[in-house]
Amino acid sequence: MDDGQSDGTAVFEEHRPVLLGVAYRMLGRVADAEDVVQDTWLRWASADRGTVREPRAFLVRIATRLALDRLRSAQARRETYVGPWLPEPLPTDVRAEPVPDGAERAMLTESVSLAVLVVLESLSPLERAVFVLREAFGFPHEEIAAVLDRTTAAVRQLATRARTHVAERTPRYEVDPVQQRELTRRFLDAASRGDIDGLLELLAPDARLVGDGGGKAKAPLRTITSSAKVGRFMAAIGRQGAADLDFALTELNGAPAMIGSIGGKASAVMVLDVAGGRIQSVYLVANPDKLAHLTAP
Repeated sequence: MDDGQSDGTAVFEEHRPVLLGVAYRMLGRVADAEDVVQDTWLRWASADRGTVREPRAFLVRIATRLALDRLRSAQARRETYVGPWLPEPLPTDVRAEPVPDGAERAMLTESVSLAVLVVLESLSPLERAVFVLREAFGFPHEEIAAVLDRTTAAVRQLATRARTHVAERTPRYEVDPVQQRELTRRFLDAASRGDIDGLLELLAPDARLVGDGGGKAKAPLRTITSSAKVGRFMAAIGRQGAADLDFALTELNGAPAMIGSIGGKASAVMVLDVAGGRIQSVYLVANPDKLAHLTAP
């Protein structure tokens, strides 16, 4: 390999975590995000890199446009998806992208949460791209405008619309990570024992459960709403659960989560959205296509 190619590889690898982070937040699928990164590499490898003044901006522009193409195609396919569609769980206890401290870390973690990713599904592809680049990664409006071939004024409007939309649907609460993990542990314990009273103590009155089986695994075809109904559903699962199904705590999408496995193979994932000390949402992913990349703890 010549020095030019070697340097190009080193530059690409330096920015790979950002490219993967942008693509995953836009697409909600790990495999699709990795495909976008691979396609970005192919275009980078064949580019005249001598004319590229800012490799990070150049690479993000390619990855974002590739992700936009995939997102538009994916949205059409999701219209025929069986039951609710949830993003593919992302392991974040061994995070690929570098995580800074303080407010920037909080924003990166929040932007990858299932609750936020579900809301991003209701944005237009352009709004989603602007939100991810601006809110999660802090790109200036002018740079985003160059990525999307839009005016800066148009990007500012898209950013305001997307930020307002997300804020209205994901109210912000200060979440104590220790408390969140403890609530997850208690939820798992109560569910596994079929303890409906214990579940009701943890669930917010208007709690909901969203299940994604994709027509390939058992999961509710409609969102279950109210603490009573969610509690009964989870208690029933606990009472009927197979003896060989093991649940373990882990971290997915920046939050404590539960992976259910049979024989060491992941068969279900539950992630809780916690606010105000109560469980607001339970996200249940059982579609095997979305679990193949996970390793049971």
